[in-house]
Order: sequence, then C-alpha cells, then structure tokens
Amino acid sequence: EVQLVESGGGSVQTGGSLRLSCTASGIIFGRSDVAWYRQRPGNECELVSSISREGVPYYADWTKGRFTISQDIPKNTLHLQMTSLSPQDTAVYYCAAAWGGEGPGQYSGSCPLLWYQYWGQGTQVTVSS
Repeated sequence: EVQLVESGGGSVQTGGSLRLSCTASGIIFGRSDVAWYRQRPGNECELVSSISREGVPYYADWTKGRFTISQDIPKNTLHLQMTSLSPQDTAVYYCAAAWGGEGPGQYSGSCPLLWYQYWGQGTQVTVSS
C-alpha cells in the first residue's frame, strides 16, 4: 500500500517562509514522477511544482522563483521550500506521486486528479496579511 504523508504546513505572515515535506511508503520517490499541487479556496486544483523520474524539475510560472522542490532520496521524502509567501498562497498543499494520465476520470477540478496515481491527505498553508 502506498502512503504519502505531508507535513510542515501552518500559518505565517506575508513574506514568511515554510518548508513542506512529504514522506512516502510503498513507493520509491527517486524512481517516480512526483509533484506538489495546491487547492486554494474556491479554486481548482493546480500544479505547483514537479520532478520527473529523470530528475527534471518543473515550476508553475506564478511561483516566480519563490518555491524550490527537492528530494531526499535516502529518506524517500519530497520537500517544497516556499519563500516570500503572500495571502494568495493560502491553500491546501498536496503531495502526489506516480504519473497516471491514462483512462477516464477527473483531470481538473478538485484535488486529487488522475494525473498522478497517489496523493497525500494535504497540509493547510495559511498566509495572513
């Protein structure tokens, strides 16, 4: 059974930083496509950042260099370092692993989406002004 467990969310003020972590069991992150998504209140699930199984990172344009994705292979953990946070970053952040993208199902709307097979339960990030 694959389990992804996020941690590190919380409440910060504008301009603050947070480091999210996602620890996996039942899957080897270093051999999988992995990603961070978020869902802001009243908005659809959106991709924040990802790392392909080949180790190629991707960032959504709006992260504007504020976010850094990384993997700790020995600990099978995925991180998302977030800096210069603003209230627009308030969201539930999800860790996802193992590329899906096949067959019918939900590919837009609320998290989780079928672009990835496995998802964590999410961690809340709240940024106050």
